Amino acid sequence: MSTQTDYFDDPVPEGDPFANEVENQTSVTKCPACGANMVYDSERKKLYCEHCGTEKEIFADNSEEIDFENLLRADNGWGAESHVFRCENCGAREILGKNEIAKTCPFCGTSNIVEADELPGLKPNAVVPFQIGLDSAGGNVKKWAKKKWYSPRRFRKSARPEEMQGVYMPAFSFDTNTDSYYRAVLGKHYYRTKRVNGRVVSEQYTRYFTVSGSYSMFFDDVLIQASGKIDQKSLNKLQPFDTNNSKQYTYEYLSGFSASQYSKDGAACWEEAKGVIRGRLRSAILSQYTYDVVSSFDISTKCSDITYKYILLPVYVGHCNWRKKIYNFFVNGFNGKVTGKAPVSPLKVSGLVILGIGILVGLYFVYKYFFA
Repeated sequence: MSTQTDYFDDPVPEGDPFANEVENQTSVTKCPACGANMVYDSERKKLYCEHCGTEKEIFADNSEEIDFENLLRADNGWGAESHVFRCENCGAREILGKNEIAKTCPFCGTSNIVEADELPGLKPNAVVPFQIGLDSAGGNVKKWAKKKWYSPRRFRKSARPEEMQGVYMPAFSFDTNTDSYYRAVLGKHYYRTKRVNGRVVSEQYTRYFTVSGSYSMFFDDVLIQASGKIDQKSLNKLQPFDTNNSKQYTYEYLSGFSASQYSKDGAACWEEAKGVIRGRLRSAILSQYTYDVVSSFDISTKCSDITYKYILLPVYVGHCNWRKKIYNFFVNGFNGKVTGKAPVSPLKVSGLVILGIGILVGLYFVYKYFFA
């Protein structure tokens, strides 16, 4: 069990977490029957040769949590089996196997891709393999696009799910025990009636009271994105990813896919995770009380037995170009959930506003005619 502890006010540990070397591995698996490159097939859950149809099992145990104190000694040997490509158009960085070449950028669609003279960085210790295929993901995107009624019709038709690419998104997942002391001032509304100008009116008042105590809670798999190409809000909308059943990372899962390079290290992600933990603790503690307003809330929390995974999450990435702007959409490669951004049609929004105003005006005249 980890003995690592942390507090919400602790400084972020400094140091270079990427120092060790590992044994060199190839990231391409050759077909034992015909010698062609094999790719990971999300529906078969195996390596598959598209040339002759040969299948090969991947043997990987479930991943394990790592003590947080070992983060500064994390494995930096990913460069031995992969290399980095940079999109000259949008700046995205992809990690592919040593013998694979990036053709187009999954985030903007350009073919202006160059190999970057830089190391891939921290090697993942866990991966959630793709569970659904591109066809299934594409069908979900079409359903998602049809629901964007406020978007221009041409934009909804321009979404091309067949051009999506499977990209493993890097993230850090944290487990921790927490012990907190809190103090809060809460308010409960009550009402009094009085007569004003011959009419009975109700006035709202608030009665404040103080609560305090201790609270313990375990947090499992607090997931923080580490890529600059997908924000935390989008990642939250795609969850869950079944990280509890993730597999130990092996290069075979990357066959036929790419991985987005991380832009935040584990220490920075842990700081974000503490903010998430603080918010969940606040909600859990306040749920014990009946109140209407929170005047103040103070909490002091100790995090202990902290563990983490540096994990790759399966995401299909697509894009639409609309009026010289790129809109990305994402599909969870595990459960098929879709999220993304879409442009707003000013004409449709204006029509909706006018309709709303018309309804309000109509209701006003109805009220005035029958009740005034």
